[in-house]
Amino acid sequence: MSNEIIKKEEQFITPVENLDFQEEMQGLNITFDRIKVPSGGGLAFEVPGENPDEPDLQKEFSAVILYHHPVLSYYKEKYTGGNEAPDCSSFDGINGVERETGEIKKCKDCPLNVFGTGENGGKACKTKRRIFILRANEMLPTILSLPTASIGDFSKYIMRLVSKGKKSNQVVTKFSLKKVQNAGGITYSKVVLATERDLNEEEMKNIAKMTEQVKAIASNLQENYESEE
Repeated sequence: MSNEIIKKEEQFITPVENLDFQEEMQGLNITFDRIKVPSGGGLAFEVPGENPDEPDLQKEFSAVILYHHPVLSYYKEKYTGGNEAPDCSSFDGINGVERETGEIKKCKDCPLNVFGTGENGGKACKTKRRIFILRANEMLPTILSLPTASIGDFSKYIMRLVSKGKKSNQVVTKFSLKKVQNAGGITYSKVVLATERDLNEEEMKNIAKMTEQVKAIASNLQENYESEE
């Protein structure tokens, strides 16, 4: 699809000059809707719909990646759901903070951040990627927590963009799923990413401003752990 024939309803144009959600949410708990990746090899995302208790099931969707960062979390006891904070966590992939003591440790030196220390040969400290995306015709971003098994393909996708001189917030990305099985026979869902088109000049101008707002508030979302597992 060329940029010259993009339908108006498909454009990523937001009146960001009049939308400063940092100011509007001052003193409030900032939270965004979340898109969930299915477990067990499912092929449909759970996407927020009109009814928050009944998400829409979509096999694929398109959005602009505004910003992304690592999320590392370690639980001494097996995580069973809920909003309980990890015993240790990191939101930059560099420094981990212990919940009880506040002690800061280097993630690269942590023995729990090594494959083979967790279940099924994984790491005891789980690594995910939190992605802030903006879908067409929406004013606020949505969060997609990328599972560990999808991070490798995500890295390759970002590298392909960089090799072409592009950033992830300068293109429309199509998200879909494929069913895979690991060496241990466990079936899971892997996120597949592909470039749908480049943003036009007007879209990039607006997206750049939205990206800066999201970066500024990303650290304020650390208290919500329920959707990171």
